[in-house]
Amino acid sequence: MTLNSDCPNCAIMKIAYLDCLSGLSGDMMLGALIDAGTPADLLQEKIKSLGLPDFELTLSEVKKNGFRATKVDFIHEEQTSHRHLGDILKLIAQGDLQEAEASLARDIFKSLAKAEAKVHGSTTDQVHFHEVGAVDSIADIVGTAI
Repeated sequence: MTLNSDCPNCAIMKIAYLDCLSGLSGDMMLGALIDAGTPADLLQEKIKSLGLPDFELTLSEVKKNGFRATKVDFIHEEQTSHRHLGDILKLIAQGDLQEAEASLARDIFKSLAKAEAKVHGSTTDQVHFHEVGAVDSIADIVGTAI
């Protein structure tokens, strides 16, 4: 995975190797990227530019099995609606993202839509995202792309 070379705090590291034997959640990924030097305020600003309902990115320190990490949470109003791929692509298009960031976020969502369509015997246009279409999941994926 190549880190954003436009990030002044990330200029030293060009590649990050992830060894996730038991998986990796979006908030864990963002916490790791913040610990590696990605400015949290930059993430907050760019994710807010998507026009999602009001939310706040919160950070806390956690310790598990002798290791410390940054925990990322998104505080937002509860949502009941689901989004289609096209809805999410429009959010990404309206955001204040660099082309590389937007392209990576689009590619991730398109891959997820292909997998969902295959599982449900549908098309990518017909897929509606439940959890992946929620504010925190969109913020996790776009934040990771940033």
